[in-house]
Amino acid sequence: MSAAVVLMAYGSPEQLADVPAYYADIRGGRPIKPENLDDLVDRYRQLGIEDESPLNAITEQTRSALERELGHVPVFTGMKHWTPRIADAAERALDGGADTIVGLVLAPHWSELSIAGYREQLESALAGRAMLAFVDSWHDEPGFVELLADRVRGTDAHVVFTAHSLPARAQPVYKEQLLETSRLVAERAGIDDWTFSFQSESPTGEPWLGPDILDHLEELHAGGVRKVLVCPVGFVADHL
Repeated sequence: MSAAVVLMAYGSPEQLADVPAYYADIRGGRPIKPENLDDLVDRYRQLGIEDESPLNAITEQTRSALERELGHVPVFTGMKHWTPRIADAAERALDGGADTIVGLVLAPHWSELSIAGYREQLESALAGRAMLAFVDSWHDEPGFVELLADRVRGTDAHVVFTAHSLPARAQPVYKEQLLETSRLVAERAGIDDWTFSFQSESPTGEPWLGPDILDHLEELHAGGVRKVLVCPVGFVADHL
């Protein structure tokens, strides 16, 4: 048996000129409001995308580190909404002789509205040409929990764990796993003063999971909280 890993991330444009095509890919043919596109371009400009794409660079660093850790198992990067595509990564793995593909997404929590899409792309690309072992979630992986605990351990601030919101129609398992990660991190770090909220809701016209972090911070302030440490638990790397 010859194995390979397809390491998947959301993807990010390399330069401002790429943002319209990137956003169109995310929208999947659905109408794009000019004001939403303008807002996205502005946020990438503030991020400094013309210097480099942090997400793509960090993903490559992660791929290289994982490959070193695994030894003789090659690791290929595939992006959901940019290049190199998940299908490209699958082809490179197959060309290298792999008959077993491990699919791993750099997002620890399962949702049929997010992780399932990565799996569908990878399954379609493989088309039965190799056995697929797909990691649905790894939200309670001890190493991941310890890494996040290191980030918040010893703080005297109120800790707000956050993750990307999804439409409210998402199955409950997504929020359940996020809260489980938050609880495990807090326990590991010895923190009692913490809450959870969502961020990055998109303007789709339908209800999204809450509370939103901006509303939540207002509530904390109204309740007398003056020091807050925000700890994203749903993102392994840079997220806009």
